[in-house]
Amino acid sequence: MLNKPVLAESLIVFIIVLLVHAVVWDRYSWCAVALAVQAFYVQFKWDRLLQLGGAVFQFRTAANSGLLPASMVIPLLGVVMKERCKSAGIVYFERFGIVVASTGMLVALFLSVIAVGVTKPVPTNTCILTGFAGSIIIYTMKHSLTVSEVIEVLEVLLIFVYLSMILLYLLPRCFTPGEALLVLGGISFVLNQLIKRSLNVIEGRGDPIDFFLLVAVVGVVLLGLFFTVLFIFMDSGTWISSMFFHMMTAVLGLGVIMPWLYRLIQKNPLFWLLQFLFQTQTRIYLLVYWTFLAASACGIVFYQNAKRSSESKKHQASTITRKYFHFIVVATYVPGLIYDRQLLYIAAVLCLAVFIFLEYIRYFRIKPFGQTLRYLLSLFLDERDSGPLILTHIYLLLGMSLPVWLFPRSCAPKGTLSGAGALVPYSGVLAVGVGDTIASVFGSTMGEIKWPGTKKTFEGTMTAIFAQIIAVALILIFDSSVNLNSSYAWILASVSLVSLLEAYTTQIDNLLLPLYLHIMFMA
Repeated sequence: MLNKPVLAESLIVFIIVLLVHAVVWDRYSWCAVALAVQAFYVQFKWDRLLQLGGAVFQFRTAANSGLLPASMVIPLLGVVMKERCKSAGIVYFERFGIVVASTGMLVALFLSVIAVGVTKPVPTNTCILTGFAGSIIIYTMKHSLTVSEVIEVLEVLLIFVYLSMILLYLLPRCFTPGEALLVLGGISFVLNQLIKRSLNVIEGRGDPIDFFLLVAVVGVVLLGLFFTVLFIFMDSGTWISSMFFHMMTAVLGLGVIMPWLYRLIQKNPLFWLLQFLFQTQTRIYLLVYWTFLAASACGIVFYQNAKRSSESKKHQASTITRKYFHFIVVATYVPGLIYDRQLLYIAAVLCLAVFIFLEYIRYFRIKPFGQTLRYLLSLFLDERDSGPLILTHIYLLLGMSLPVWLFPRSCAPKGTLSGAGALVPYSGVLAVGVGDTIASVFGSTMGEIKWPGTKKTFEGTMTAIFAQIIAVALILIFDSSVNLNSSYAWILASVSLVSLLEAYTTQIDNLLLPLYLHIMFMA
């Protein structure tokens, strides 16, 4: 029996796919539509596997598989990047967009084949659709990619396969299949790009802040894999293990990550970072302001835990309390987007590395702070943190940061895009910081009319759309670099579709919504 919320979610995704390709129709559009149709069918096979416990790995059980919305993100990102860079005349990044789109399609197709292969009895119609979609994708890749680009796509697929087998085994119930596709696909692409650029270093080529992101992401992932394997054979909660953890972190940081960065940027990474952070007066003011906001966020955590300890019954943070952090993140990102996007880029990378490192300390119970972090953060758990890791705060940071990191600076004249594209860096602020927050607060306090089959309310969604339109108007007032060129209808359609997706999706909305709004604005 088909699930109505899943059908509604799928319909919204199909509308987004068709709207994007109505603007940028080319040979890849046929591939994207074929991929969407087969992912729609395979999604229900995944759902049945999850319900019957027949999936290869243990996935997050409080949500559907999410294969369709996740399968379309990377291909659509590649397609809109290709079109933007083609119009700007940047051939290298136009080809890069084609590689991204091809990689996303192939990785999504691989995950679909896995689902079909383990479904019993074998779904004949779905197999035919998957084979048809695969034939179109492979035929198009054959006539679009060079030999070196085909090798690059296959390298990412190989990394994805190995990472999936390792991380999904080590971290059960942390992801749905769709979330695993997005997270592990992104990590695989970043790792491949870092290896490729490390083997082809040319002095003076490339932006140091891009290298900083690649090395930071790969460094923290490799650090986590190393300690996960190590602590299989020893107790991570002892003082000896904790001292070894801190010592090896320093060794890997100073002995591997720093030399790696030095090779890429041809400068001392620490000196470069200090010079970058304190280069202008504006950056110093922003850093002081962000420090104050970080202290405020820590104060909320300690205050809520003090309330818990003073009450006799178990206290859990409410939805509105958790949304305080969304307001703080909006207050953090908006000044950075207006006054210094490069500083925001680096600050977000550093914050991501710190968040993941603290999660390692909490997960492995590293002394002296591991147990304290477990106690403090357990107050803010929700149904999405069903696995051994607490990822919702990391997803919030990623959702706000990905539009900043993925912004095609090289394909934007003078670092800006016109039309709806001017709002691309604000996608996270609008979708998560404003839309999701307002929908949650107003929906839980004043909402009465529920969307069919969900807990989300009509009032919450409408208020979220209205709030995002007001936010766009404020961005126009305060950010002089934004020029919408009368693309108001497209912006309204984009905001409305993504808000409807928020109402129906059971995936991590902090991650999914900004990416779809980013795609719509880029198109």
